[in-house]
Amino acid sequence: MYRTGIANLPLHGGKAPAWLTNRMRKLAKEITAIIIDEHGSDTFLTRISDPYWFQAFGCVLGYDWHSSGVTTVVTGILKQALSPEEHGIAVCGGKGRTSRKTPTEIIDVSEKFGFSENSTQTLTYTSRMTAKVDNTAIQAGYQLYHHAFLITENKKWAVIQQGMSSEDRTARRYHWLSDTATNFVVEPHSAIVGDTKRPRALNMTAKTSEGARRASVDIAKEPTSKLTRLFEAARPLYQKSLQEWLPKTDTDPWHQSIATLNMPRNINWETMKRAYEFQPKNYEELLSVKGVGPATVRGLALVAELIYGEKPSWEDPVKYSFCVGGKDGVPFPVNRRSYDEIIEILGNAVKQAAVGDKEKTRSLQRLRRFVPENVNSSVGQA
Repeated sequence: MYRTGIANLPLHGGKAPAWLTNRMRKLAKEITAIIIDEHGSDTFLTRISDPYWFQAFGCVLGYDWHSSGVTTVVTGILKQALSPEEHGIAVCGGKGRTSRKTPTEIIDVSEKFGFSENSTQTLTYTSRMTAKVDNTAIQAGYQLYHHAFLITENKKWAVIQQGMSSEDRTARRYHWLSDTATNFVVEPHSAIVGDTKRPRALNMTAKTSEGARRASVDIAKEPTSKLTRLFEAARPLYQKSLQEWLPKTDTDPWHQSIATLNMPRNINWETMKRAYEFQPKNYEELLSVKGVGPATVRGLALVAELIYGEKPSWEDPVKYSFCVGGKDGVPFPVNRRSYDEIIEILGNAVKQAAVGDKEKTRSLQRLRRFVPENVNSSVGQA
């Protein structure tokens, strides 16, 4: 995964006011319609999976310039604004309990697009595995609480999901794109964005973790009686060496809690029995086993390193950064009149485009004079 910067996403309270979300929905619909009309729905997925474009999109819509709420609000707005019938694209899932409805919503969308049962099952599996990887295979202290799954009529997909750290109240956003995620467990992301880069984070998706992935699969295929001995043999040695690796003077509360780095106290042996009976062929199949969670992945990785010498990557994969203004009045309040005029111009451009009128391009070029000068200069920073 190539590096392009670092993103600041502190957790903010409150919610977007109704007067803003109504305008956001209208503007998001018009912008998206123009992109799809000009370049197709696949291009829109490519752009939404780019962290810079996603953040700039949120800023243009008038939301926080650096808040974790950009993720949940922008994807929620798109879910309301887009329809499979009109745009050839749909957004499934969302925040909290809504994320659990993703499989059902994928089935509903697949019926509208006329997908086969096999294609529908593949999409639901993809949704589940992207969440499993970010919650389990990458361990930096973030628990997923938001999962948005975008699907096009061409069966292309993108995932935008976010995790929260209760230790330092920061968020981390994960971007996936079907065109680039050729393997679920080997550096599959188009981006991982967040404020804090951990000094140590278990990253089983790194290319350098290939040996640890293979060893984890081999270990999981062993009888549980042998696994018990391996885990007990690794536990005291690893705990001792871990203390030597930790920073001595760091005051960050995250560094005082080493829960994600410890050998887990308890292993779910029923899960290990299921893995043994399943005999996974590769690491993806191992992750797909019901019950395989962070503790299991961490335990197998530590045994792979300490018993078999196959070291996983402990480098945090987070990468990006950006900064513009938004609803909190930073660096300026949202201008409601200009916002409504922008929506009207874009709406007219889309209507004209439907009958092949090239005036839409000139309408968009005229858009600048309706936007205050400070808006243009700030958006240009994205």
